[in-house]
This record gives sequence, structure tokens and C-alpha cells, in this order.
Amino acid sequence: MKALVLAGGRGTRLRPLTNTSAKQLFPVANKPVLFYGLEAIRDAGITEVGIIVGDTGAEVRRVVGDGAEFGLRITYIQQEAPLGLAHCVLIARDFLGDDDFVMYLGDNFLIGGIQELVAAFEQGHYDAQILLTPVDDPRSYGVAQLGRSGEIVGLEEKPEVPESDLAIVGVYMFTPAVHDAVRAISPSARGELEITDAVQWLIDSGHHVHSHLITGYWKDTGRVEDMLECNRIVLESIETQVHGTVDDRTQITGRVVIEAGAVVEASVLRGPIVVGADTKIVGSYLGPFTSIGGGCTVEDAEIEYSIVMNASTVRGVSRIEASLIGKGVEVTPAPSTPRTHQLVIGDHSTVRLRS
Repeated sequence: MKALVLAGGRGTRLRPLTNTSAKQLFPVANKPVLFYGLEAIRDAGITEVGIIVGDTGAEVRRVVGDGAEFGLRITYIQQEAPLGLAHCVLIARDFLGDDDFVMYLGDNFLIGGIQELVAAFEQGHYDAQILLTPVDDPRSYGVAQLGRSGEIVGLEEKPEVPESDLAIVGVYMFTPAVHDAVRAISPSARGELEITDAVQWLIDSGHHVHSHLITGYWKDTGRVEDMLECNRIVLESIETQVHGTVDDRTQITGRVVIEAGAVVEASVLRGPIVVGADTKIVGSYLGPFTSIGGGCTVEDAEIEYSIVMNASTVRGVSRIEASLIGKGVEVTPAPSTPRTHQLVIGDHSTVRLRS
């Protein structure tokens, strides 16, 4: 069995951060989202992985490498434009050959792994198996309708009136039968080859398509609030590890990870928190569910329930919370007189200021 990991999306909901970085490499507890998926694939016993990349392919290649760090053998497959999930299967035909495979969306975050899914697929002898989970508002997802024995009898993409509350999670199992499906379908109204259309083709052609309900936590990390929630979930499970330097004027409460080379002075840290390597925290407060990347400086500042990426500086500002701060960012106070806000903001940004 092989794996096909999709890491070519543009991440429009996370602009402007995704104007310069791959959304699949955004950190959750200081580890890229994509890494969690690759580890899940490895833990399921799969070692041959194809990664679909797009405009940010060079960054993904640089960070992930050949896969040896994960115990994987990785082949990169370039997608010239985001033409749909089924198009990814189409262009990966040579890599996939006649093997069964799992297709894993690289920006999905799934706790609990995919071992049960892979085992159920192999034991069930299905032509395809789709991972599903109940959601409060199915209108934002692909939605599945099930038969009495758990077989999928129909799919709808973001329906106005959903037939069920079962959303399609970004993990799919396929036999080579799907290659006929992706060649048979036509682009949707948005110009993409939809994987839901390919699965529906399998159903209509008499193939056995089964469901698998997840029992763990799942989130599509396409929005800032989703990233922060995933960060919270992972930080809930960390154990205290202090490899950096903490002075005796610092108060630490709860579970805190301080990576090698980090320095914490005269600060208050209330975990769970992760502080990255070679970061300096001085005279500051870090509240629960905060991740500070490597090479950062936080001085005379307060940060809670936030993600700060590598090489950023936050100095002299109070109470930053529920925020996602990119790489190499500088956050400092504006001049006190006149009482104004001084901003340099990229396209498609969101800024919330106190009046």
C-alpha cells in the first residue's frame, strides 16, 4: 500500500500568511501540521509516499526532504494548478501504479492515527473507504448518505439542505478502481475534478464504497481559529521538559516545554506552553495554550492562546490573545502621542484594535 499526500493547496483562508508559506507547514505545538500526517502514515505501516506540491513546492521539499527523518521514501509530484483532489490522483498515476493507497490531505489534523482505517479497509475488501465524522453544520463540507450496513450510497458537496450530518474527513482509501473514476468525470462548476464526483462514479458503477467513522479528534486547519484549536488539543497532552535556561525570578505553573538554547528570565509561564529553541522570554507573561517558535524574542509582553512562528519579536505590548503571528514578524508599541495605531499590513489581513 502507498500514500498520496496533498500539499499543494493555496490556503486562501489563511492569507496573508499563505502568500509566502505553505499552509501545510504552519506549526501546531511547534511542529508543522504536515508532519503529523506523515507520522500517522508511517505508524500505519506505509512507507512509500507521494506528495503533491504546487506553488510552495520548494518550501515543502526543503522542510520534508526525502522522508528519511520519518522512516518514509517520498516522491514529489508537481501539480501545475489547483485543479481538484481527483486531479491529484490523475497526475499521480505513475507513482501509484496498481497499488491500493490512502489519500491524505496535508492540512488535516487527525488525532488517533489511521491504523484502524487501514486495517478495516484491508479486511473489508472495499473498492473505496471514506473517513467520516459528525459535524454541527454539514453545509460547509462534503456530506455522505449511508445505507443500512454502512455503505455510502450518495455524496453531496456543501449541500444547502444536507441529507446527514456526516462530513467527509480529508482521508480516503482507494483501490486502483479509482483511476477509472477520475478519468471518467468532468470538471465541476468551479473548474476542478472533484473527488466526491469520482467516489459517486464508483458508487454508480456498482463498486463497494464503505464508510469509516472516526473516534478521535479531527480538524481541517484552514482557518486561524482551527489552527489555534489544534494547538490547544496538542498542548493538552505535553509533559514538562526544560532543556533551556530558566532563572530563579521566573514562575512556572503547569506543563511547559522549553527547548534547547531558549532563555527565560523574570517571567510568568502558565502552561501548557511550548517555547522554541534559541528563543528569549524576558519580563513577560505567557498564558495557557501558547506556542512560541524558535529564534523568537518576547520582552515585556503578554501572550495567551496564540501561535507565534519562528524568528518573530513581540516587545512592549500587552495582552495578545487568540492570535496567529507569522515568521519574522515584529510587534512593538506605537508612539504614545498622538494616540494612534501605526500599521503595516499585507493583503487579505484581519486586524482587530481596541477603540
